[in-house]
Amino acid sequence: MPDISTKPYMLRAIYEWCTDSGFTPYLAVKVDAATTVPMEYVKKGEIVLNISFGATSGLKMDNDAVQFHARFGGVSREIYVPVQNVLAIYANENGQGMAFEVSSTASENAAGQPTDSPLSSVPSLAKAPATALSSVADTGSETVPTGVPATAPSPDDNNDPPKKGGRPTLTRIK
Repeated sequence: MPDISTKPYMLRAIYEWCTDSGFTPYLAVKVDAATTVPMEYVKKGEIVLNISFGATSGLKMDNDAVQFHARFGGVSREIYVPVQNVLAIYANENGQGMAFEVSSTASENAAGQPTDSPLSSVPSLAKAPATALSSVADTGSETVPTGVPATAPSPDDNNDPPKKGGRPTLTRIK
């Protein structure tokens, strides 16, 4: 009997915790041929999606995929994310959630590659290694319209360490 992955169960649990606590659940995804997301919002092969009740329609989180409809630029789009491609799920307000190691994506597995997908849980995404999520709180994503993904600068953009603590601030440049 093949082992059943704990990842989809953890995704549903963190989602439920976020909504019960009044937080906004965000999903970080590694984009490949098996995902259906608006490609114009993809940065460095990743996208961060707001999966809150108000941002989605028909959200379905099963053992194979996360599916829903969301508006991007006023246009309703169908979103399909294989569970294997999920990098993290977390609360936007405090960064708490869980990050996962994605060793092989759904499209790689469909091409016949091995299907080992180690699970790595992290108590706070501020400590997550080498993902574009470590500084999501600094993006000012409170102003992101419903359904529009909040993308964060990845560590590859510069060599500065991420800012720690405090709320994000808006700096006006003239």
